[in-house]
Amino acid sequence: MSLIEIKVPSPGESISEVIIANWLVKNGDYVENGQVIAEIDSDKATLELAAEASGAIQIVAQVGDTVAVGAIACTIDTAAAKPAGAPAAPAKKEAAPAAPAAPKAEAKAAPAPTYATGTPSPAAAKMMAENNITASQVAGSGPGGRITKGDVLSAMAAGFDTAAVSRHTGARTERREKMTNLRKKISERLVSVKNNTAMLTTFNEVNMKPIMDLRAKYKDVFKEKHGVGLGFMSFFTKACSEALFAFPAVNARIENGEIVYHDYSDIGIAVSSPKGLMVPIVRNVEMMGLADIERNIGGLAKKVRDGKITVDEMQGGTFTITNGGVFGSMLSTPIINPPQSAILGMHNIVERPVAENGQVVIRPIMYLALSYDHRIIDGRESVSFLVKVKDMLENPERMLFSGKSAEEILLGL
Repeated sequence: MSLIEIKVPSPGESISEVIIANWLVKNGDYVENGQVIAEIDSDKATLELAAEASGAIQIVAQVGDTVAVGAIACTIDTAAAKPAGAPAAPAKKEAAPAAPAAPKAEAKAAPAPTYATGTPSPAAAKMMAENNITASQVAGSGPGGRITKGDVLSAMAAGFDTAAVSRHTGARTERREKMTNLRKKISERLVSVKNNTAMLTTFNEVNMKPIMDLRAKYKDVFKEKHGVGLGFMSFFTKACSEALFAFPAVNARIENGEIVYHDYSDIGIAVSSPKGLMVPIVRNVEMMGLADIERNIGGLAKKVRDGKITVDEMQGGTFTITNGGVFGSMLSTPIINPPQSAILGMHNIVERPVAENGQVVIRPIMYLALSYDHRIIDGRESVSFLVKVKDMLENPERMLFSGKSAEEILLGL
């Protein structure tokens, strides 16, 4: 017998333990080198554990166990004989070179018998059962139409049409589910922020018409040139980046009795996922144009929805933006994302009557909220920061000149 120990990998710096979320194989199963055998939950994300050799697996850490990074999750007996009739996938790889002259039609059809269309993988089946999702509600993208975990996450993020099927049965049942490590950590951090910071929120409103007009005028040519859509988030992210340099305390943090100021803007964008709210970081926003910002946000959001975001991509932000408006929120008081000192909350855009030049006109208005730690940020700075963001959004050309107008630059003001 030749045993190889498969140890829990480190998900990232500062994370010392994880929870075994799910085993994708059973005790004694024969596994292939590189095969994904388990899912583990860390404080920030769900990661996959892969076999490091082929052989028979012996599970050590059970589902739900909290295990230290570097601890043994399972062992693999590499001397074990591969059972007859096991894994079809390796057989396909060996057979492929033997028939180079086979017609293309046959090559395409080969994977089809492996799985019936709509059959979920073990990880996908578990997630579907936990969320009362049927196979008919998810489109499979795996071999032969198999449903993967990523397919389920994508379907959940997109939402389901519940009009056709009612889940209400009248039964007065209850169910209990163990909190994931991610959800536990989120709850602990939120309570900690409320207890350990002097958090206040200041509000303002912004007239979105200038940006909406600009977007309507250039969105088609912008997408044609840059290959990415022009959304509102890039304008807000860029405006915040410029305002952070004008008010560095909003971009700072408290550490060991000192205030740490950042000469760069690493802005976190809150993204909702089936596992909870995650905040991937767009780094060095101050160096980016709108196209680069849109490209980065889109790529990170897709990773979150697909469950492929890494811990490193969610660490080290200096400021955060959260958009409750996509869910219909009119106004809220967002909670600071520690160790940062401020967070901007965006909300829905509603046509409201406003006064302009003595006349009542209808304008698309968004309410903004800036929650901040009063220990490091004074009221003057927080209000001025939000006014500067508002000013740049209502006058987008100011983003080109660090928040100043062309006239102010000309006059040296």
